[in-house]
Amino acid sequence: MKKEITNVDDYIAAFSVAVQEKLQMIRMTIKAHAPNAIESIAYGMPAYKLNKKPLVYFGGFARHIGFYATPTGHDKFKKELSIYKQGKGSVQFPLTESVPVDLIAKIVRFRVLETSRK
Repeated sequence: MKKEITNVDDYIAAFSVAVQEKLQMIRMTIKAHAPNAIESIAYGMPAYKLNKKPLVYFGGFARHIGFYATPTGHDKFKKELSIYKQGKGSVQFPLTESVPVDLIAKIVRFRVLETSRK
């Protein structure tokens, strides 16, 4: 029986070393720009809340890392995210490419300001 993932450390540890490095990079970027966010697992992936509101989520997949900054994070950075495959409320960063840390930092900072205003 597969162990249920209950924390972000265990979630990241379930991936190959190469993917773990990318997931840790995203995690550290989020924590650096949203130090007061609460980290948990939601919808089976790392999730961050601030002021009791969803901030961002991310998840590892076979060929990409999904990043979720809904509802407004994707709209605000539509141009910068346009080079990546997207779904409704999600963007896919291919595992074959570098993690766009600066872009993720901008999105997180935007979401921090946004969740602090509401």
